[in-house]
Order: sequence, then structure tokens, then C-alpha cells
Amino acid sequence: MVQQSMEKKAQIVYLSHGGGPLPILGDAGHAAMVRFMRDLPRQLTIPQAVLVISAHWEEAQPTLFSTAHVPLFYDYYGFPAEAYHITYPAPGSGKLVEQISAHLSTAGLSPSVNAHRGVDHGVFIPLKLIYPEADIPVVQLSLLAGLDPVAHLALGHALQPLLDQNLLVIGSGFSFHNLNAFFAPDAGERDPTNDAFQDWLVETITSGMPAQEREQRLMDWESAPSARYCHPREEHLLPLHVCASLAGTPGEKIFDEAIMGKRGVAFLW
Repeated sequence: MVQQSMEKKAQIVYLSHGGGPLPILGDAGHAAMVRFMRDLPRQLTIPQAVLVISAHWEEAQPTLFSTAHVPLFYDYYGFPAEAYHITYPAPGSGKLVEQISAHLSTAGLSPSVNAHRGVDHGVFIPLKLIYPEADIPVVQLSLLAGLDPVAHLALGHALQPLLDQNLLVIGSGFSFHNLNAFFAPDAGERDPTNDAFQDWLVETITSGMPAQEREQRLMDWESAPSARYCHPREEHLLPLHVCASLAGTPGEKIFDEAIMGKRGVAFLW
């Protein structure tokens, strides 16, 4: 693992977190994703805390979750019993919750805190692979109900005061999230329709276009090739909007392989 530098600078990752607990259960369709997540710390400095924006939590107002000891919310069903005994005993960070709440309030948003929910699998599944020791404090921030891309770009802007801190911000979603397509008879075959959207995402995030143009493309994401095929509902895409607007700069593609037979991508800023 890379040694922590003296410079405090946030790192931002958008990743595809896979299907429920399957990455932890040894599913072969997640093998490339699991390797990527286990190797990810080699590309990162060691953060003092992790902030996760997961696709699996939506609230009317931006809502933060953290307690002294972070419980898990098994927000899936129909899996083997072991899926409901996964542990990830990470600490929380009340200090970071207070800081984020202050930044969101300054930006004109109305944050709230939920001390009871627990972190969902969009948080504990990737973190169990990336930081299995569970020794780094974790805070979760919700998406906004209504799934407005403009609101999620604004949410990223509101978090920009965090950029001078040694944090890891994870947008935990899935760059392809059409459940019917995952389980179609031809699911394991090459999917040019998905490729068109993934290529658009890669161009949008990694090219040197001005930040304003990048955000306009993300605002208008439904006009991208195959957009609604890849995201019949956009909750797994919007963590990317938060990450991209928080960073304000081009990102680097760090993953581009099949997950459950469908191409998915990840980015690092």
C-alpha cells in the first residue's frame, strides 16, 4: 500500500459495486471487479476517512449516516444465509459528519443526520474488498429523491471544501444497471449497445473538455447513446455526477471490464 503523503488532498473514485453480496460470495462473474478493488489501495494514499455516496440510499434532503460503530444494513434478499452475516466493523466519524453538514448548509442545502439506518451494500461490499481491516472511519451520504442530475452536480459542488482534506470519496454505483439485461439469455455476449454508453462515459469523464461542458453532458446524460437501456432508473449513475462535479477536473479510467457479463467502468480523480 502506498504510504500516506504529507499533503492533504482528497481522492475521488467512482466505481461499479456489482450485484448485492455476490462479490463477497465468490461469484465468478465478479472476479475482475474483485481483483480491481483489492488492488485499488496501491493507487491511493491512505485516507483518514472515507465518504461514500451509494446508489442505494435516497432521501428528500442530503442525509448523512455515521455512528461510533457503523452497523450494516443488509438491503438485499434471496441470498444464502452467509450473506446476512457479513461484517465490516468500521468506526464512524462524527467530526466529518459535522464538517459535511456545515458545507452543505453553507451551499443552501438542508442536510440531516440519520443515526439508525446502517450502511448499505453499496458501502460495505466495496470497502470490505478495498480496506478489509475496517480500520478507517466511514461516513455515508444519501442521494436525493427525484434523482435530478442538476441537484447531484450541485451536491458535488457543495462538497468541494473537502478537497483539501485527506479523504477518499467513493461514488458507489454501477455504470451499467439494467437488471433485465444482466439475466437475458445473451447476457454474456458482447453488447455494442452498452459499449456505446460506456464509451460516452469514458469520453465525458477523461477528456480535457472544460468542466462546464463536462457537467452539461452529465446534466443531459439521457441524450447519450443507449442511456436508458443502460440506466432504466439512474440511481446507479448519479454517484458519478457527485464525484465529477466535486473533482471539477478530468478523471482517469481505472477499470474497464465485464461484471456479471456486462461492461462496467470506474474512474479516479
